Amino acid sequence: MNTRAAWAVRPETSRGRLHPEPPSGTRSPWQRDRDRIIHSSAFRKLQYKTQVFVNHEGDFYRTRLTHSIEVAQIARSVARELELDEDLTEALALAHDLGHTPFGHAGEDALGLAMKPFGGFDHNAQALRIVTLLESRYADFDGLNLTWETLEGLAKHNGPLRKPPPYVADYDSRHKLDLSTYPSAEAQVAAIADDIAYHSHDLDDGLRADLFTVADIAHLPVVGEALSQARRLSLDMPAQRLRHETIRRVINTLINDLVAETRRRLAELRPADADAIRHARHPVVALSLPMAEANRVIKEFLFARMYRHWRVNRMTAKARRVTAELFTLLHAQPGLLSDDWRGRAGDVPHTPRAAVAVADYIAGMTDRFARDEHLRLTDLSVAG
Repeated sequence: MNTRAAWAVRPETSRGRLHPEPPSGTRSPWQRDRDRIIHSSAFRKLQYKTQVFVNHEGDFYRTRLTHSIEVAQIARSVARELELDEDLTEALALAHDLGHTPFGHAGEDALGLAMKPFGGFDHNAQALRIVTLLESRYADFDGLNLTWETLEGLAKHNGPLRKPPPYVADYDSRHKLDLSTYPSAEAQVAAIADDIAYHSHDLDDGLRADLFTVADIAHLPVVGEALSQARRLSLDMPAQRLRHETIRRVINTLINDLVAETRRRLAELRPADADAIRHARHPVVALSLPMAEANRVIKEFLFARMYRHWRVNRMTAKARRVTAELFTLLHAQPGLLSDDWRGRAGDVPHTPRAAVAVADYIAGMTDRFARDEHLRLTDLSVAG
């Protein structure tokens, strides 16, 4: 177990679980949370959910699962440097994408539009819904019965929620998560580790997919310097090695800056405990202003040259159509659902109850299952 700073979340001050359970003799509360997340069906499905490229487009591109593992590695390394609780940080990093739909942001956009009359759809709220309701693995309660600290971090890892999504607000009415404050430093680390992993590894996947070239990224802040450093190692370095040497330097630069800036902010705030982090006026875990600006420039480049590349646009358009048509068909005819989901949706079409059940059903699909289910519902040559 790592040495914890005064501002780290501590097992002895945990607010516990909604449904009390006896403590484990060998694992901390957040080790148990992490293990429950890893063993959940929602976590396993991330293996076949899109990050940017739909699963069948290539074996080496990131999926939601590999991305979550990479986020957890970065987050845990940062937590160790800052003397935070590594297990809580890891649990939050592994769980942060549980609520994502199939087909990445294309699927979420389509489901959000379909659900607009019924409260909308938000993948962060869906993650909370999964771990508090939809996972059904225990005899005594729905969900995974995670600790308050893990639920808090999932609900508001991006900061205070002034206007929480409907499910988050509903859950908070029954189990207060202090939505108006910042989350723990551990949750803040997990959130920024997500950005670092996302941008760095999307550069890697974009280069691998030939959506842009090494020359195209040479002007980017942080990336250009990392590329120059990698090139100085060898004048005839193969492209694959050059790519890896560059990306790992980008990640290292961002992490070092994050640790240094966070230490500066901690020294300024001098928090006595984890609650002092929560009630701070600003996030404590952050990149420096110059590095945050560099990260913004990298994000803008990826948006223009990768996420809106014509090849990605074509797959995005198809993914949105499949997701939208699945919702339209099943919301209009909940009798097409299997018995367990039909029980949740009811038999009356176009109701809010049916909409929520259909959204849960679709959000839990993998890319492959969504494509197959769409075919089963629309193609007469495919058996139902």
